[in-house]
Amino acid sequence: MQSTTPVDRRVLDAMLPYFMEEFGNPHSAEHDYGHRAAAAIEGALGRLAQVIGARGSDITLTSGATESNNLALRGLVSAGKRAHFIASAIEHRSVLGTLEALQRDGHAVTLLPVDSEGLVAVESVESALRSDTVLVSILTANSEIGVIQPVAAIAALCRSHGVPFHTDASQAFGKLDIDVERDSIDLMSISAHKVYGPKGIGGLYVRDAVRKRIRPQITGGSQQNGLRAGTVPTPLAVGFGEAAVLAVREQEADAAHVLALRHLFLETLEARVGPVTINGSTRHRLPGNLNLRIDGVDADSLLYMVRQVAFSTGSACSSGALEPSPVLLALGLSREQAASSFRVGFGRTNMAVEVVRAGTLLAEAVIRLRA
Repeated sequence: MQSTTPVDRRVLDAMLPYFMEEFGNPHSAEHDYGHRAAAAIEGALGRLAQVIGARGSDITLTSGATESNNLALRGLVSAGKRAHFIASAIEHRSVLGTLEALQRDGHAVTLLPVDSEGLVAVESVESALRSDTVLVSILTANSEIGVIQPVAAIAALCRSHGVPFHTDASQAFGKLDIDVERDSIDLMSISAHKVYGPKGIGGLYVRDAVRKRIRPQITGGSQQNGLRAGTVPTPLAVGFGEAAVLAVREQEADAAHVLALRHLFLETLEARVGPVTINGSTRHRLPGNLNLRIDGVDADSLLYMVRQVAFSTGSACSSGALEPSPVLLALGLSREQAASSFRVGFGRTNMAVEVVRAGTLLAEAVIRLRA
């Protein structure tokens, strides 16, 4: 499940009291209601920080990974100064769109290519560094093809050159072992609804050495140390913290479960339609992601014919686009191959019987299209 996940019942149970009984404004210090709400948020931040090897004070809560990415990129732009950014060609749209806007404002952007497996070469990052480079942003794992980047190696390289490193880890948070200290990460975007938490909340980890250079993008009050104004939604923060703890606690079991479902889906599909091609690295890949193509079969037609199965031809943020996926084109696929590709995700709540049914329905549609 790359686009989103259902809220875990345990997460919902943790959130419910803060909608009614514990409704205090966490920024009101005059009464116990506010104190209890503030304590709940502090506890949630502590849980989030524990997952990534940080401190609660290092995390700024946002409305989601899109806002976190905007804060990371735009926040390092100084008034009146031109800046240079480096990112990969397969970043999430919230990163690429922000970089396009920064380019229109006169800043420079270098987009690094990926190889046929969807991986960024560490050497290409070093070659792209300039004296005016203010940030390197490479996603941890891609939402379309699930490929996991060599983030620790790239971050270490950036650290040695004194350039801040940011990663959009919204797809990897809670699914991979991430430690911001060990991995030399300076800024990291995370999201709740990718790990069975509520929609509408995310976070940005910012290392102390970089925090003083970040300019807030939402101004007003002095909440969250002045980095992001606005009342923090206590129920969502509590849910985010609970979801993060559960994700880490069940990470190994979840990974084994979704990997088994991925194999089962492929077996079911290929038993009926023959071999299919997986797009992107199979070795460096999130276990719950499958992006594949069936040459000669239009993926959009499959979507139209099999409405009972939630799959897609790209990321949710690119839905509605008529052009082939830029991520797949960046891998070297032709437009026809990209048009024959689709993404399937597997999650904690999926069962084997559902996966077999999904594979069967898709196979039957493929057979009809071929006929």
